[in-house]
Amino acid sequence: MVNRKQVLQWLQAFATQIEQNKDYLTELDAAIGDADHGINMVRGFKKVISQLTDVADRDIGSILKTVSMTLISSVGGASGPLYGTFFLRASTVAMGKHELTAQHLGELLQAGLDGVLQRGKAQLRDKTMVDVLSPAVVAFRQALEEGKDTTAAMQQAVAAAEEGLQNTTPMLAKKGRAFYLGERSVGHQDPGATSSYLMLKCLLETLEGG
Repeated sequence: MVNRKQVLQWLQAFATQIEQNKDYLTELDAAIGDADHGINMVRGFKKVISQLTDVADRDIGSILKTVSMTLISSVGGASGPLYGTFFLRASTVAMGKHELTAQHLGELLQAGLDGVLQRGKAQLRDKTMVDVLSPAVVAFRQALEEGKDTTAAMQQAVAAAEEGLQNTTPMLAKKGRAFYLGERSVGHQDPGATSSYLMLKCLLETLEGG
């Protein structure tokens, strides 16, 4: 089970990781984007953390919907709409729930991915956050089918996400600002995929922490 307290801890941990990796994310984005991914994400998650105290006693769906609305209204570039959509779709699975089973968590991640796919129109191997989220969701589902518990399934998902992240480096970008660089986008790790990996890694570390 994943409880409400753990969801709040996950969001706090992700906000901290974004803050700590702001310069790194900006550096990655400077190579193939607008050099603002780190800055935008920090701004958005600072706002998210300031909003969470008001909804900390509500159900998980309401908490995730607040995250979504906050990101959409406060983050510039593509990050706001994409992460906002991820959390909005995820919130629909968790609405009214104070705990999530492993199955619920898998559905939540799948819903978030579906939202990103629909909003961003990106597919696997387009060099985007989808290249991290998609293999992670598949790995999580496979782990559950193998009878693994939530934490073990998340470990499998994060391993797949890390491989997906590394795979973005040699890819030719087919979406976003990086697309316009053509061949020059090759050889650079995608910033959105990087922040998505951090998000999943923080979820795993929260689960491992009990």
